[in-house]
Amino acid sequence: MRRILVLHGPNLNALGAREPDVYGRETLEDVERKLRDLAAELGCEVESLQSNHEGVLIDALYGARDRVQGVLLNPGALTHTSIALRDAVAACRLPVVEVHLSNPHAREPFRRHSHVSLVALGVVQGFGADSYLLGLRALAGRLP
Repeated sequence: MRRILVLHGPNLNALGAREPDVYGRETLEDVERKLRDLAAELGCEVESLQSNHEGVLIDALYGARDRVQGVLLNPGALTHTSIALRDAVAACRLPVVEVHLSNPHAREPFRRHSHVSLVALGVVQGFGADSYLLGLRALAGRLP
């Protein structure tokens, strides 16, 4: 069975409580439940990890190379700041779909550049929790 790693970056553990007008009221647990349900429909399994620490996410990417076929990644604010995460996405040799709950281009100017997008298979953003589901569908559709 195809396996997909879902990585949630900094502050995503606060979904539902942190700026609900921007990120929505669904919790991370709600998002993960929906992802598991959709993955089952798509013939996939997902494993998830949330971390507020850049190195943990980087280690997870490298550690996933022999266990999963793709990665769904919401890098949070690391999107705009982390060359190290970008390099790990490029080096892990897995298809990575970048997702964002909000539309970074409709927000502050510093959010309009993503280092990760440059090496991702694709990007889904601006659809709230549905961004994850759309990203999972797109990624699963590209896997053998």
